[in-house]
Amino acid sequence: MLELYHHGSSVCAAKVRLILAEKNLEWTGHYLDILAGEQFNPDYLKLNPKAVVPTLIHDGEVITESTIICEYLDDAFTGHPLKPAEALPRARMRYWTKLVDEEVHPAVRPVTYVSTHRHTILKRSQAEVEEHIERDPDPMWRERKRGWIFDGFDAPDVRQAVLFFDHLLKRMDAILASHEWLTGNTYTMADSALTPYVNRLDMLGFADMWSPHHHLRRWFDQVRNRPSFEPALFQYLPEDLRNDMRSRGRQAWPEVKKLLDNKT
Repeated sequence: MLELYHHGSSVCAAKVRLILAEKNLEWTGHYLDILAGEQFNPDYLKLNPKAVVPTLIHDGEVITESTIICEYLDDAFTGHPLKPAEALPRARMRYWTKLVDEEVHPAVRPVTYVSTHRHTILKRSQAEVEEHIERDPDPMWRERKRGWIFDGFDAPDVRQAVLFFDHLLKRMDAILASHEWLTGNTYTMADSALTPYVNRLDMLGFADMWSPHHHLRRWFDQVRNRPSFEPALFQYLPEDLRNDMRSRGRQAWPEVKKLLDNKT
C-alpha cells in the first residue's frame, strides 16, 4: 500500500505525483495544508522531522525527500521505466535531478513567496505571522522567509532567484534544441523533475520568461499533453488557491520583468 502526504501547490509533491501517474500506481493521499502550518503537527513531525512534504509510506516504511521517493518508486515498481537504462543517459538525468534539489528548488521558494504566498500569510495577525515563521525548524530558512514575507521583492535573495530561472530556461532551451527531451529522445525523471517548476512560473503568469525559447515551449507543450500532467499538477490544487496564485502572479509580473530587464 502506498500513502502520500502532500499539498496541492507543493512542487516537490507534484514531482512525486507525476511519477505515481507515469507508473500508473494506486495510492492513498493525506493532504496537508502547508500554508496553514499542518506540516508542523507533532504526529507528522515524527514521520518527517523537516516539516516538509512529500512523505511516502510504502507498506509501513517511511521514505522522505522527493527525488529519493521518485527513484524509489521507479525501482520498486514495474511499468515504464523513468530512469535511462544506459549509464551515460542516466548520469545526465541525475545532473538535472541534482540541479533541481540544489538550485532550482531553493530559487522557487522566494519567487513563490514574494509573488503570492506572502499575501495570504499577511492576512493573519502579527502574532500568527511570527508563529508561522518561527515554526520553520531551519533557522536559515526562517530568516529568509521573514524577508520574503515582509520585504517582498526587496528581499535580498529574490533578484538572484529570478535571474537563476532566466538562466535555467535558456539552458534547457539549448539542450532541447538537439533532443526531444532533456536527456535524449525518451521522457525521463529529468523531465518530470523540471515540470512542476516550469509549471509554477506558468501558473504565476510568468510564461513570457520563455517566449523567445521555442524549443522549451515545444517541450512544455509536450509535457502538458501527457496524461500524467493534469492529475499530478492540478487535481489536488484547490481552485481558490490556483486562482489566487495566478491573480497575484499577474500583479507581481511587472516586478519580475523589472529584475529581468536590469540584469547587470
